[in-house]
Amino acid sequence: MSAKTAATLLYRSKIVSRISLSSTSSSKLPIRRYSQAVRTPSLPKSLKPATHGQPTHRTHPHLLKANEITPGITKNEYMQRRKKLMDNLSDDNAVVVCLAGNVKYASGGFNEPESALILEKTPSTPKGHKSTLFLRPKNPRQELWDGTRTGVDAAPEFLGVDQVLPITELPTYLQSVLAETEGDLYTSGPQQDSGKYKSKRRTWSNIFKPAGLGSSGPTTYDSVMSEVYAKRPRSVRQLAPVVLEMRSVKSEAEQRVMKLAGQLSGTAHAKTMKFTEPGRSEADLAAHFEYICALGGAERPAYVPVVASGSNALMIHYTANNQVMEEGEMVLMDAGCELHGYASDITRTWPVSGTFTQPQKDLYTAVLNTLKTCTEMCTEENGVSLFDLHRQSVETLREELKQIGFGSGSAFGLTLGDMDRLYPHFVSHAIGVDLHESGEMRARKLEDGMVVTIEPGIYVPPDPMFPKAFHNMGIRLEDDILVKRNHAVRLTANAPLEIADVEGTCQGLLGVGPY
Repeated sequence: MSAKTAATLLYRSKIVSRISLSSTSSSKLPIRRYSQAVRTPSLPKSLKPATHGQPTHRTHPHLLKANEITPGITKNEYMQRRKKLMDNLSDDNAVVVCLAGNVKYASGGFNEPESALILEKTPSTPKGHKSTLFLRPKNPRQELWDGTRTGVDAAPEFLGVDQVLPITELPTYLQSVLAETEGDLYTSGPQQDSGKYKSKRRTWSNIFKPAGLGSSGPTTYDSVMSEVYAKRPRSVRQLAPVVLEMRSVKSEAEQRVMKLAGQLSGTAHAKTMKFTEPGRSEADLAAHFEYICALGGAERPAYVPVVASGSNALMIHYTANNQVMEEGEMVLMDAGCELHGYASDITRTWPVSGTFTQPQKDLYTAVLNTLKTCTEMCTEENGVSLFDLHRQSVETLREELKQIGFGSGSAFGLTLGDMDRLYPHFVSHAIGVDLHESGEMRARKLEDGMVVTIEPGIYVPPDPMFPKAFHNMGIRLEDDILVKRNHAVRLTANAPLEIADVEGTCQGLLGVGPY
């Protein structure tokens, strides 16, 4: 038996020993604690089987209220989004083409694949635009395998669009629309590349190939778009920047959904703190966090989690998550869930053994004070941008580090160059439907309704120029912040943050259990 095999078997035996039956009582088996903790509450009776290709109030009353298309977002709000999009386009003859996978915000919350939405601006009508959705028609044989489809007949009333057609009619319809207008065409599809209609990653052919259109179908789409690019290339525009601008300020409904996502992820962080102990692997924590989120209703993780113990925390995007945590180390976990289509993003750092050492406390406090300072600035009245927040984070963290000995051994003190080594990343990004909504928002002043992260960090390499007591320590703290006119709201407040709360949670003193 090789040494590697022996070590693996020993590690597995330790895992098994932690969940073995007690010799005196079978009631201590962990599965019983799971069953007590996750007892299913009484839920409204649902209609089965599903009548549409996605949840509805009748089939999923535990998820959606009446008139909601997706949890928390009503049909009327999706209709208003489409109207606002078209009203914002200056060209009175503008046409918008949205493809499945890119149009969750504006398409009316339609979640089925192989679909598209065309919006045509019609200034002379009361609504100001016409909406046509293209989707897969009903197909009983295919639905036997893949599940229910909404279909052409049910979709208009369900989604609030003007008309619905089979996806196979998209090329002909698009060709007729473009033949009647010289207006701008905004598309989320592949863009012109080097004078030719092509894309290395996405083409209209490979987008619609799964739709069962046959070999001639994709060619038809390509020919339509190639003709557009050939005849009027300057009229074809990217839809993404327009939609990102709309998404930058969240509606009241979106704010409520993002608060739920932040609460769920924050609670999962707290429970994972209590779950932590020396000898567990980083992968144990990642799995536990995702389990708690899924149990709370999350559809999926918002991103691959970072669970970095000890010096692994010096790697900002460490995702291997495959080493064992040891006594005396801290563990940095950057993890969040996606709930009802909206992301959350939280980072916490805590002691594996449940108690910070004094150097760990000192370094943690420096990052915590930086987080608090920047969070307080996140109001519309302050008139700050993300660039302003980052400059403040560097300045605050630099002063905090000086107070605990950084730069004292250098004739130049703690320089900005040193700070770039210790704190190499930006302090914030917008968050919402996407984890990182838009990099171009950094110079824009914060407005009431925006949601941004605040995430200062410190990563101390084993370099003699930095105090030895802090070598190989990595600490990052991150919250999701809702900007209001004169105050900031921490959407992720369920995740313990103060040192006393973190230690109390880890030690089980605050009533937070691992499940």
